[in-house]
Amino acid sequence: MATTELQRFCDELRAKISIADVVGQKVKLTRKGREYTGLCPFHNEKTPSFTVNEAKGFYHCFGCGAHGDIIKFEMDANGLTFMDAIEKLGHKVGMALPKLSHESKEQVEKRNSAYDIMEMACKFFEKNLRLTGGQEALNYLYGRGFDDAIIAKFRLGFAPNNNGLKAQLSSKGISEKEMAELGLLTIPEGRRPHDFFRNRVMIPIIDKRGKVIAFGGRVMDGSQPKYLNSPETPVFNKRRVLYNLNNARDAGYEAKNLIICEGYMDVIAMDKYGISYAVAPLGTALTEDQIAEAWKVVQEPICCFDGDSAGVRAAIRSVDRVLPILKPGYSLKYAFLPDKQDPDEFLKAHGQEEFLKVVNDTMPLKDLLWKKNVDGQPLNTPEQKALLEKNIREEVAKITDETVRGYYTQDMKNKIYHEIGRGAWRQQDKNTHFGKTEKTTISLASSVRTNLDDLVAEFVVSALIAYPQLIEEYEEKLLNFEIKSSKLKVLFETLCEMVHDGAEFENTDDLLQSLKDKGFADVLQKNIELKMLKKQCPDVIKMRQNLDERILEVQLKQIESDIRECARQMENDESFSEAYSRYETLKKERDSLLSSQGAD
Repeated sequence: MATTELQRFCDELRAKISIADVVGQKVKLTRKGREYTGLCPFHNEKTPSFTVNEAKGFYHCFGCGAHGDIIKFEMDANGLTFMDAIEKLGHKVGMALPKLSHESKEQVEKRNSAYDIMEMACKFFEKNLRLTGGQEALNYLYGRGFDDAIIAKFRLGFAPNNNGLKAQLSSKGISEKEMAELGLLTIPEGRRPHDFFRNRVMIPIIDKRGKVIAFGGRVMDGSQPKYLNSPETPVFNKRRVLYNLNNARDAGYEAKNLIICEGYMDVIAMDKYGISYAVAPLGTALTEDQIAEAWKVVQEPICCFDGDSAGVRAAIRSVDRVLPILKPGYSLKYAFLPDKQDPDEFLKAHGQEEFLKVVNDTMPLKDLLWKKNVDGQPLNTPEQKALLEKNIREEVAKITDETVRGYYTQDMKNKIYHEIGRGAWRQQDKNTHFGKTEKTTISLASSVRTNLDDLVAEFVVSALIAYPQLIEEYEEKLLNFEIKSSKLKVLFETLCEMVHDGAEFENTDDLLQSLKDKGFADVLQKNIELKMLKKQCPDVIKMRQNLDERILEVQLKQIESDIRECARQMENDESFSEAYSRYETLKKERDSLLSSQGAD
């Protein structure tokens, strides 16, 4: 087995498995601050001198000097060989040992070289922020309230609108192939290579060991895409990394709190107000691996979401991810900001004290699970109530831990009895909204779904097949749309399910073959848009622009139609007050869409 492959396997074991769980099978542990303590299993003692540090992933005995990680503990505590220990731990999380392979010394060193290249890129961006060409970016950051201390802490920088990074790295002997593998260079077919990030404020993604592994770039004007993230590389897997965990880990231990918000700019804004224990996923819905990382800091992190429909959808998706991995004592809590504000907007308007009041007034996971299934659903007939019970039973069945599943079953049974069953008379005035006060009410049924005609739907689905890396990004954008074509709707839902199940595709042909295997050969054969896209091969940035333009056109067309209908109702004096209120709301929504290109 090659050294690099073996090291990668061991690193993944350490990332996925809690050392407290492993040690806790042999030692009764008590949590004290940021560590666990217990009686050492390697020598006789009456006073605990054995500690486990979850964040750093090691144990240490101050009595006998025993020290190590999960692999060393399995070897020493259970008398296993190294290979037996990692095979046992791999089985615990469903990971098979890698097959034997042979790598050269150069390949073994390649991973460390990648970190060095990413560090050079980060320093290049930091330097350019302070040069004349970076003045606009620096003013943008100052305008958001980020002072020099914040800029330095998060190592913010600027990517100039040229191929400066390529030139800088080339002067250090870095090849174009290495740059491209790390997501720093784009090599279009038939055209000259150019920097992947250009004319953007740069936010480095740093892993919990302090190494730069990726970047996020934000535009300063209204161009699209607003955010551009590094693709996955040999050192970066976006599904496993939480932004700012390197800083938030120790702060979270001290505060006994960890806030998971929606994006890295939210994290930086919160730090500006003294809330230094915030993290964020990286352009994806919260994943199981990211939840496991958060649990290493606190047992019940708070998911803080904007109070808009996108925030609600993000919360709902996290429920689906966390249910199967729940275990005794470990869960998620939820907070929704009022008035559809993000953390930066709310903090500017109300300050840190009010923000913490909202964030700490949380909704437990069990209540969000109930709201997910009840909100906006009719519950007037026995059949409708039976369907609700069936859906909730299926959700609870996803919980693999038998004890936790049992308590959820009991809790949901009580809710069904008291809120829709024979005990419902005790609570006739049910509130089916998210949040605990009027100002934070949010409804899953608040958004009217806009129809996508067949031509637009075919283009969108074709684009996602041609560019599978966009599926997860556009799934959320399309939740408010109804695909009228049943065949295209099923195809789109299948694409999303494949991504949720962790499927990864090297290219479009791999994805097409998987879809054909699932019975979509006929639909794909008749798809003219897909054939055109395969011939034209626009780059991913251009594809995003095309998708956004098509979606915006559909939204504006629907809104204009609704505005005309409201005007007609007002002219005929049909429910004038209600029609006028909706008329004003629709105008604001239209204006918001038209200005969204440049809005923050």
